[in-house]
Amino acid sequence: MAIPNDPFILFSWINTQLRDKYPSLESLCDDMNEDIDKITDKLKAAGFEYDRDRNCFR
Repeated sequence: MAIPNDPFILFSWINTQLRDKYPSLESLCDDMNEDIDKITDKLKAAGFEYDRDRNCFR
């Protein structure tokens, strides 16, 4: 499954994945074979940052 391209849909989708399935962004990216920098850069451009302690983008 491809990750959503729209940053706001990606924000919602990835936070759901992190909440329900993955203990960290790194484990999600490893499992889905995605580039962590690509995801964080796309979400950062939309105003979201990854909070490692809470395991979600905010």
